[in-house]
Amino acid sequence: MADMIKILGIAGSLRKGSYNQAALRAALELVPEGAEIDIYDIDGFPGFNQDLDQSPPAKVIEFKQKIREADAILISSPEYNYSIPGVLKNAIDWASRPYGDSAWDGKPAAIMGASPGAVGTARMQYHLRQVMVFLNMFPLNKPEVMIGHCADKFDSNGTLIDENTKEYLRKMLQALADWTVRLKGKQDSAQAN
Repeated sequence: MADMIKILGIAGSLRKGSYNQAALRAALELVPEGAEIDIYDIDGFPGFNQDLDQSPPAKVIEFKQKIREADAILISSPEYNYSIPGVLKNAIDWASRPYGDSAWDGKPAAIMGASPGAVGTARMQYHLRQVMVFLNMFPLNKPEVMIGHCADKFDSNGTLIDENTKEYLRKMLQALADWTVRLKGKQDSAQAN
């Protein structure tokens, strides 16, 4: 994989002042050489309806294409009620359908999250990992990025100012790039046999 590693960034929050969207913007600046991040806005999806499997909305078709074009996925999400926010789960469900045509299949992924609380989205990340098992995605195990007490780590413009968090984010992005190359190499090797 000598080409640029394309990472699709997705925020699990639609809020204008979202710390998770801010974390993705910080990732744009911290991504390692040889990789790039394209952020996709999941606002505008209708509620998932299986009746539309064969004729999905245009937004869903576009989203699935963006996922397929990406080498890896980066999700930054808050934690709602100890789990995955509904807007994120809805987007995940749309892109996994119809059965047998999931855009997520085989994608390396990294998960991070920002929260005003101390736990920093740990429960959401655990639930998202469970979903990724069924989707046949390959989430990065470490380093984990859980940005607790996030209001102290971003300035009023949403710029990440905490150096320790920047370093964790840098390490995670490098690990995701390395993980993507590693998985791609194994995939190429299996296809050659």
